[in-house]
Amino acid sequence: MRVLVAGGAGFLGSHLCDALLARGDEVVCVDNFVTGRSENVAHLSEHDGFTLVDHDVTEPCGGLPAVDAVMNLASPASPKDYLALPLETLAVGSTGTRNLLELARRDDARFFVASTSEVYGDPLVHPQSESYWGHVNPIGERSVYDEAKRFSEALTAAYRRTLGLDTRIVRIFNTYGPRMQVDDGRVVSNFIVQALRGEPLTIYGDGSQTRSFCYVSDEIRGFLALLDSDEPGPVNIGNPVEFTMLELADLVLESTGSSAGIEYRPLPSDDPRQRRPDITVARERLGWEPSIGLREGLELTIPYFAGQLALTN
Repeated sequence: MRVLVAGGAGFLGSHLCDALLARGDEVVCVDNFVTGRSENVAHLSEHDGFTLVDHDVTEPCGGLPAVDAVMNLASPASPKDYLALPLETLAVGSTGTRNLLELARRDDARFFVASTSEVYGDPLVHPQSESYWGHVNPIGERSVYDEAKRFSEALTAAYRRTLGLDTRIVRIFNTYGPRMQVDDGRVVSNFIVQALRGEPLTIYGDGSQTRSFCYVSDEIRGFLALLDSDEPGPVNIGNPVEFTMLELADLVLESTGSSAGIEYRPLPSDDPRQRRPDITVARERLGWEPSIGLREGLELTIPYFAGQLALTN
């Protein structure tokens, strides 16, 4: 296939480009480099099947080449970025998704949208299955991301029902690995960078809140399983093993050999208390489940951040 990856120079998008090319697909990588980075895809520049297009998907996409599938990963994804870019985040989730849906409709292409576990908000049901509608503050600071993704799901589902477009919706849970930015702002990268710098690890609240962490190669494998299936979704793709922030901090300190300790700060507004995916649908309908545990994933990720920090010193 020829696959358009919107947001293809981002953390997940660049790994997706790698995986598509590795299996023999052509890739049209589209990014406006607001949060994506050219160095994430620089190694693909000489690949015959790879094309990089600098384009903002909130602008009309009619000039982009014909494709067989459109995979929409275009959006700021870390709280640091979407809180700094609230209007842009809402625009890419709404207008950007609409433009990419129209591109898929033009080419009679399969459409895949990357949604998020943030659509569940601060969940009252645990673990979260795809049938749960969520507990979201629609006007809080985080709503610019939460509601943009909820709208993108609604728009995608409407195109499927009304226009018969072949669509897929994935809900991503916390994912980590190489190519995250040093200042990404999400907890795994924050902890690793602080530990490598010898700084205390910052825990917000008392550290009892939980997350489930999926290594990037497992996440991308789940994306492709969903893309290639007949399952429209939404489908949770994430690792169902749950850790408190204190447990994660201890593991990062152990894995880096740091003795920097922990510093506590107030919990941010609308920060979810717990997050863990029910991946029954992914297991039963896609034959997918993660294979890399958190300790192994950290061992694969820490050298990347060490290298990035060395470049800045």
